[in-house]
Amino acid sequence: MTADTLEALADVEAATVEIHDVHKWYGTHRVLNGIDLTVRPGEVTVILGPSGSGKSTLLRVINHLEKPEIGYVSINGELIGVKRQGDRRETGVPPAEGWGRLKELSERAILTQRARIGFVFQNFNLFPHLTVLDNVAAAPVATGKLGKPEALELARELLDRVGLADKTGAYPRQLSGGQQQRVAIARALALRPGVILFDEPTSALDPELVGEVLAVIKDLATSGTTLVIVTHEIGFAREIADRVVFIDGGKIVEQGPPSEVLDKPRHERTRDFLSKVL
Repeated sequence: MTADTLEALADVEAATVEIHDVHKWYGTHRVLNGIDLTVRPGEVTVILGPSGSGKSTLLRVINHLEKPEIGYVSINGELIGVKRQGDRRETGVPPAEGWGRLKELSERAILTQRARIGFVFQNFNLFPHLTVLDNVAAAPVATGKLGKPEALELARELLDRVGLADKTGAYPRQLSGGQQQRVAIARALALRPGVILFDEPTSALDPELVGEVLAVIKDLATSGTTLVIVTHEIGFAREIADRVVFIDGGKIVEQGPPSEVLDKPRHERTRDFLSKVL
């Protein structure tokens, strides 16, 4: 990364993500069933689990694209998507008794919070009518974080970072899937987030393009940014993760360093899952 980009990102604080007793259901189907998880600043957490286990929903709850029925998420101590009503913590009432009900924030306030949370989707979600450069520069301008000249300069720096300095004038349709996903990563970085969420970032790619995207994420993992990654790439998880979290049926079955969860899983369900994917 160049000196200019380092300076632009210097004020970013790696985030602490706390997920408290989160439940989410659609109709009668409970997708998340009491998730408690803390991701420490600068930690790379990889979430594994079978299809339908709640992995992607959990990511969407973190940035409040999905609202939990029970529980809440906080980032660096700030509740995401909600505020407490009747909060009497300053009166000496113990927290468990003094915290009131949670009230949904306005959409504007939620969007402001989301601007501090990077999200890389499975299917890129780039603006087809904008060039690669403008796709990356758009969010810092729209949120008022940077003026247009500064945003374009940062976008060029970040595209160089992901190996696409020669594609600034291209449109998404002119890029391979791997290149589009690398643009999406640069776009997430442009908001200078404290945490970046990756929702199966290689699942929509042809096998020969997976490596180029994983290489960019590996590079990010050494930068001190907090990363939460949903993936089926077990070898990648083994190499990059500080912690692996295995989810099944909307619950955390087990978690720990890759050397424990992937090599010496304690739970039979984890062993069964790994035997089918390794």
